[in-house]
Parts: sequence; structure tokens; C-alpha cells
Amino acid sequence: MRVPLFFVEDGFIRSMGLGSGFLPPCSIILDSQGAYVDPSHPSDLEDMLRDTEVAPALRRRADTLMERLKTLHVSKYAATPDSSPAKIEHPEGVPVILVPGQVAGDLSVVRGGGKITDNLALLREVRRRNPRAWIIYRPHPDVEAGHRSGHLSEATILAYANSIDRSGSMSQLLTHVDEVHTLTSLTGFEALIRGKKVTTYGAPFYAGWGLTTHLGPSLPRRGRQLDVTDLAAIALILYPLYINPETEQRCDVEELIDCFGKTELWKLTYAMKLRQRQGQLRRCFTHFISSCRAPHA
Repeated sequence: MRVPLFFVEDGFIRSMGLGSGFLPPCSIILDSQGAYVDPSHPSDLEDMLRDTEVAPALRRRADTLMERLKTLHVSKYAATPDSSPAKIEHPEGVPVILVPGQVAGDLSVVRGGGKITDNLALLREVRRRNPRAWIIYRPHPDVEAGHRSGHLSEATILAYANSIDRSGSMSQLLTHVDEVHTLTSLTGFEALIRGKKVTTYGAPFYAGWGLTTHLGPSLPRRGRQLDVTDLAAIALILYPLYINPETEQRCDVEELIDCFGKTELWKLTYAMKLRQRQGQLRRCFTHFISSCRAPHA
């Protein structure tokens, strides 16, 4: 008897907190062909992006959704509509580039990163290509919380970046940058939604459709020209499954975003608090070890 096999991943608008912190997902992806982060084989998402003709009504819905994401500062793990993004000090007349860190050993990096396979190598390459730019490095939230590997010491980061940003949501930070340079981070997708230039050094799902400056591996199965509305309609509305954390019933993405404004739905449980403390201890240990190493190790 043949049993269908689906590859399960978190959705692109997940929750008001980290999965590594034990917060259950409110969106998931079920892909019948393989992990969408692995460009070595097709995925349902890639097929949809290549073949789906987005109807006018769905395009209007996607445009409205993107405006809500920008207004409410919704990203994968956060929504911060009432916070004003802090101003970033930088010299006049130079491009401001955001480099988002990723988890070391993550499947999207291992299978989709191409020749670059870690955060330090990415930083070096971005600086080599952009010697005059003001480069901001943003550590991955799972790494910053102490749950996953990929930490770089501040001395190592600042050998190539001008500053490190750990404040506010990713959406808020994106309002202050001109470009995002990334391996495969979802931040590149969130930046496209916000009208920013994106350069990809790996092979994320949103590369190869004419929307990014692509410096990563060849993507021969792609090549169709999409606009951001098409991309958002497919990746945010058609592809994932969403659940309302209040009713625990399947819902649309817009209904989930409404739930982000209900703080009582996102209170930490005892297990989450314990996990948070565990991450803090691991982070302190990791930072201590990295501070004892040479800056470029």
C-alpha cells in the first residue's frame, strides 16, 4: 500500500514568537514533492510559482494583504503595529544594506546556499562587493535566543559590517534599509513585499523569477517573470495552511493576522518560560566562548 508523504514546514507568517521557544505554529506548509527550501528538486511551491495564473480578484486580495503586513509590521514571528522604528544613524549618500543571519546547518543553507554556507562567508562577500555601503547585520532570532547555532562574535561581525541590529521587529528594520543581501533568508521575501532591492547569494524560493539580483546557483526550472503581487498571492494565500489560535480551526491568513492583536492568545506557558531561560544560559555560554577566540575565527 502506498502512503502519501508530505514534507512539513512552518508557514511564512507563523506566530507571535519562536517555534524554537515552544510556541506552536499557526501556519504550516505541506508539500507533496519535497522541502521548498531545497532547490535540487521540484516542490509544490515552485510548480505553483511557475504555472499558476493569479486571477484579478486574488491579486487585489494579495495587494490588500501586503499593505496590512506593512502597516501592522507583521513578519514571520512578530507584529508590532504600535512601535515606531528606531532611526538608524549612517552617512549620507551611501546605500544601507541589511544582511540577515541564518541558522548554521539549516536545510535552506546547506541545500540552497550554493558556494556560501555560513554567515561569516556571506558577510565577507557582501562587503567585498559593496566596499562603500553601510552594512547592518541582524542575527537570526533563534540564534539570538540561544536555541540554535550560528552565533558570531561582535568583533567578527564588525570586521565586515558597520553595525549590528537587535532591536524591534524585522519589518521595522526594513523600513530603514535600501537593500537586503541574503543567502536564503525569508527576510528577502519580506523585503520584496516592502519594495526593497534584494540580492540572493543562495537559491531561496523567491529567486529566479525576475524579482531579485540573483548571484546564487543556477535555477533552470524557473525563469518565468513574476511581480510581487503574484509572489505574495501564491506564497501567502494559496500555498500555506493557517489555523486560528483562538478557535483552533482552519482560517484564512487575514483572520490569523487579526489574532496577532489579541495578546491573551500569546501568553507564555511554564514550558515556554523554562525554554526561554535555557536559551539565555546557552547564549551566555556561547558568547563567552566566542569572546575568547580571535576576531576572525
